[in-house]
Amino acid sequence: MTQETLGKHVGYSKSQVAMVERGERFPRGQFVEVADRVAGAQGALLVLAEKEFNKGGLPPWTEDYLAEERKAAALHVYQNHVIPGSLQTEAYARAIYNCHVPALDDEEIDSRVTARLERQQLFERKPKPLVSYVLEESTLTRPLGGPEALQEQLRHILDVGRLRHVEVQVMPHDRRAHAGLNGPMILLETSEHRQCAYVEGPSGGYFVSEQPDLAELFARYGILRAQALNPDESAKLIEEVAQGL
Repeated sequence: MTQETLGKHVGYSKSQVAMVERGERFPRGQFVEVADRVAGAQGALLVLAEKEFNKGGLPPWTEDYLAEERKAAALHVYQNHVIPGSLQTEAYARAIYNCHVPALDDEEIDSRVTARLERQQLFERKPKPLVSYVLEESTLTRPLGGPEALQEQLRHILDVGRLRHVEVQVMPHDRRAHAGLNGPMILLETSEHRQCAYVEGPSGGYFVSEQPDLAELFARYGILRAQALNPDESAKLIEEVAQGL
């Protein structure tokens, strides 16, 4: 059965089927069940999917995003509740997963923390991607994990922010205009230099790739960066918060 034919059965394009086959995209919805049935696999695909596609215990929409992040040429992140996942230390990430509702068991927390820390390969891989962050000031002061964990997290942000290909900016409390009131967002430029955005909520995430929505998100992020403290001012504020803990 060709990728195109299978795609017609499962509601995927040929290229999307190929991405699932290469392990670059998580099979959403009833993909595996339908593919197993129409291909006459007699349950083999169901077993394979259970073993291979969720090793990190992560939600499927997160797997889709991480596949793009791992090969992005550029990544721009705005976060207003917590430190972004790709910047998190082990203690901070563990504190976040300990807050999960419904509660996660210890094994799943360990698995998710490991997967989260692996994302920091973003800062070491070659060619180096262009990376920027805009963080709400409240993310620097929310004591997830306690003062020591937060201080370690802030020091880590400062270290990452010193990398030549990374910029970290803080949106201070006192701004009277704010372009990011609609919530967090992640903007990517793929290795093929295609732009897309990713927006995540409590029950799932989705990609934005169509105009004019995509252009509006990029414009919003650009205004956010202009409204935020510049990288030097941001580093000074982060240092001050860390010293006060």
